[in-house]
Amino acid sequence: MQKILPFLWMLTFSIATPAFAEDTNSRIVEGGGTGKFPAIMKSEDSLQTHTIFRPQDIQHFSGKKTLPLVVWGNGACFDSPFEHVNFLNEIASQGFMVIAIGTMPRASGEQNKERSTSAKLTAAIDWAFAQNTNKNSVYFKKLNTTKIALAGMSCGGLQALEVAGDPRITTLIVANSGIFIEPLRGNAMPMMPQLDKTQLKKIHTPTLYLLGGSSDIAYKNGMDDVEKINHVPVFVANLDVGHSGTYAQAFGGEYGKVATAWLNWQLKGDKNSSKLFKGKTPKLSTWKGWVVDKKNMK
Repeated sequence: MQKILPFLWMLTFSIATPAFAEDTNSRIVEGGGTGKFPAIMKSEDSLQTHTIFRPQDIQHFSGKKTLPLVVWGNGACFDSPFEHVNFLNEIASQGFMVIAIGTMPRASGEQNKERSTSAKLTAAIDWAFAQNTNKNSVYFKKLNTTKIALAGMSCGGLQALEVAGDPRITTLIVANSGIFIEPLRGNAMPMMPQLDKTQLKKIHTPTLYLLGGSSDIAYKNGMDDVEKINHVPVFVANLDVGHSGTYAQAFGGEYGKVATAWLNWQLKGDKNSSKLFKGKTPKLSTWKGWVVDKKNMK
């Protein structure tokens, strides 16, 4: 009997307190990124329909140093940002709160490939505003809701364009995307916004088009958008990497560097970052492989 009791006690303890339970609500990606604020990817109970990328420690973000927002739509309008984890995590590590459409990507196995709508971009902004004023939220007065980037890739870029008229938006990033010159209508993928070029008139912010060169299936549509946008500052940056971009590369690759610089300039007023895009010869044009153009930018 004396030998059996210790065994039963150990068995009960091991069942009640598993030593290797997986945390499915958060995960550290690429060591937290290369920025000054190591990031975390997580799901919030109050917004389980989205994935958050943010600095792990947000305690010192307050007063004049709150977190600007980046709201993201995924390629193929997927309801999970599994294709963009490295890229979005890297942005967050530079001191941004990123809210991506869809459930948190799984560490392994089949990902969530259900489709989403652009309404989830608006929902993300609404949630951020509510959290910022909620005294019971960890994000109370820690988010800069006056500095918001709306962004998306491919079908997610069309989602961003669909809600680009939202007056709360500060800047827009359209990545590997553009409104179709000839509408697809019946041939469009599920949930893809059906937009025409008149939608471009609703853009009211400085805009970055981030494209993959002539081999990018969205190249012609995106370049046509840029040609037709004449009422706001617009910068187009092409790197010959095709439609898939560099999102999955370490720390988001070249796209991660360029997008972060744009966000640092547009949302934080960083003058050094602005040099990549401003002036007679934007610094980005001197980076290997990049081809750029701009309109209405001083």
